[in-house]
Order: sequence, then C-alpha cells, then structure tokens
Amino acid sequence: MTDLAGLRVAVLAPISWPAPPPGYGPWEQVASDVARSLVARGLDVTLFATGNSRTTARLASVVPVGLNEDPALNGEVCTELHIASLFARAGEFDLIHNHLDWKPLLYALATSGPPLVTTVHGFSSPHILGAYYAGAARSFFCSISDADRDPGLAYLATTYNGVDPSAWTFRATPGDYLLFFARFHPEKGAHQAIEVARRAGVRLKLAGIPHDRAYFDELIAPHIDGDAVEYLGHVQGAARDALVGGALALVHLTTRPERFGLTLIEAMACGTPVLGARMGSLPEIVVDGVTGFLCDDLAQAVARVPALAGLDRAACRRHVEQTFSLERMTERYLAAYAETLRLRVPPPPTPEQARWRAHDWWDRPQAFTDLPPKPKNLPGCSPSSW
Repeated sequence: MTDLAGLRVAVLAPISWPAPPPGYGPWEQVASDVARSLVARGLDVTLFATGNSRTTARLASVVPVGLNEDPALNGEVCTELHIASLFARAGEFDLIHNHLDWKPLLYALATSGPPLVTTVHGFSSPHILGAYYAGAARSFFCSISDADRDPGLAYLATTYNGVDPSAWTFRATPGDYLLFFARFHPEKGAHQAIEVARRAGVRLKLAGIPHDRAYFDELIAPHIDGDAVEYLGHVQGAARDALVGGALALVHLTTRPERFGLTLIEAMACGTPVLGARMGSLPEIVVDGVTGFLCDDLAQAVARVPALAGLDRAACRRHVEQTFSLERMTERYLAAYAETLRLRVPPPPTPEQARWRAHDWWDRPQAFTDLPPKPKNLPGCSPSSW
C-alpha cells in the first residue's frame, strides 16, 4: 500500500497492440505494467486500452483489437475515439497518466479536468514539439532517460522503464550467438550488428518487425542465410524468453541516441549482457565492463566480442533487480504523482526553456534520423507562439 492508496488514476495506453502486447509494443507494455503495479499498490486504476487487453485494473475500451492486428481499422479515427473516450470521463479521475504521445495534450488544453502526467516515450519527429510546448500548460512530463529530454520542456522526473525480473528466466551460461532484437529501422542498427558478427566470426540471430521495409529489403535481407545470419521474425512469449536468455549478448549499436531501449533490461534480466553504442540512454542503463560494453565504433565493438563470455551474468540480473524492476519504476511514478497533485498546475517555462522553444525544429539535440536538411528559403519553423 502507499500514501496514494485509493487515488483514482486513468492510464491511457496506445492502441497499436493490446496491453500487454504479445510481442513487440514497448509503449503498450509499459502502460500495462504501470496500471498493474499501481493496482498492487492500492490505487483505483482504469486502463484505457484495446478491448482484447488483459489487466488487473478496470479496462475501458472503444477499439476491439490493436491497430496492427486488424488492417481494416482506421488508425486516425480509432485513436481519436480512444482519447476522446477518456476525456469524456475525465471528471471521474484524480489524475490522468498519458502514454499516448502528443494528441492527448491537445484534448487536455480544451478541458479543466484533473492533472495530467505524460510519459514522453520518445519524440517521433521534431514537428510534434509545438504540441508538447502547448500542452505544457496542462501536462507534467516524465522522461524515460536523462538523455531523451528536450531542453524546451520541464520534467518532473526521469522514470526509467522497468520489467518484472520473475518474468524472465536467468541463464548463467552464455550462448554462442549474438542477438539483434528490435524493429528494423536504420536508427536501431541491425546492419551494424550484421557487420560486427561477420568480423567477429560469431553467428547472429535477428528478431523484430520490419518497420522500414526498404531498409530491411536492401541492407538486411541480402545477408540472411539461415546460418551465419538467421532471421526469426516477430518472436513472442516463451520463445522470446529463450532467445534472449540464450544469447552471448544483445547487440544494440544504434545510429541515433537511444531513448531507453526496453530490450536492454529484458536481456540483462536474463543475464545476457549488452554490446551497445555509447550514446543516448545506454550509459545510464548499461554498466560498462560489468553488464556489457559501450562502444564508440564498429572496430571497438568487434574487439569486445571475445570478452563477452567472461562477464558475470548474475551481475546483469542484479542490476535489473536493483535499478530497473517494476517496483523501482512504480516508486518513481508514485513520487511524480505526489508532486503533480501538490503543484496541480505546471509552472511556466523558464527563460532558458523559452529560448529553446524559439529555436528551429532542425536545432534539436535528439538528432532525428528521418529529418531532411533544413530548406534554405525557410524563414523558421519554431513554435515560439506557444
């Protein structure tokens, strides 16, 4: 139980997948885990998610299944209906916890409902920053790492994602293959994992959803031979646990700063160390030389491969239990809720935050991979009016 026992909380999950998802779906997974953990702490929780979601909270839904499960569903319409269904009931809650990016912020601006906390799971594009800056008048924000913070926003806290260690099987003996487990997009670095495995002479298994089909077809598929490089697709359930736990290491050589990386802590919960890029959130999550290795380039990553088997896999598991468990995540959110309820209304931007809000969207520290060069004839695209 907690001092906030009985608090009526609405948790708004995305609807690309059920909550929890059967496999991929990190935002849905976190929203589901937050709702379940809050219920265990004695809060009165309603989870707004798809109709086929499973939760110990009350389930509210207007969309029957995940958008990725039924191609006949219109994503824009279903998302708007989903958000509207919560705000139509906003008066029933003491606090709303948003995991659905920027659109709920605009709904909140048009209401006088309860305080809103938004977990920023990642900025999909700098073009949505204007919505975040506008929504800052109504929403408090939590980041999922210190690295993934926009300097134009104020944050209540960094609330690292957590996993239930008991849901992942610890394996003390390292496997004989490297593993890439993420969506296939240039920023996730599957092509770099292939190159490291090739140079190191170690088998590589690839798992995940092709997010960027052209990238997958041109840079990944030609290397898949079923032996040196094996593609397993969208691995779920017990097979996912066995695949992650049976690896020598999880390779996470991203090409842009990682926001958090849920698979990193899932791997370490199994005892599997991480071979990752020294950028973004990874220095906050991976203890270099203890739970994995952080690398500055491909050559360094290749050189680290022989040392992976010598890392203490039990240390990887302990690191997750102590820092990235569901309990620790829940404690961070409860502290953020308490501060939200004390303040009620977000503070105005500081002069430094206002200065950043006046910058062009091309001038952001997140290094968006999909952003084209700034047109020379464009006078500016800053949301300074907010």
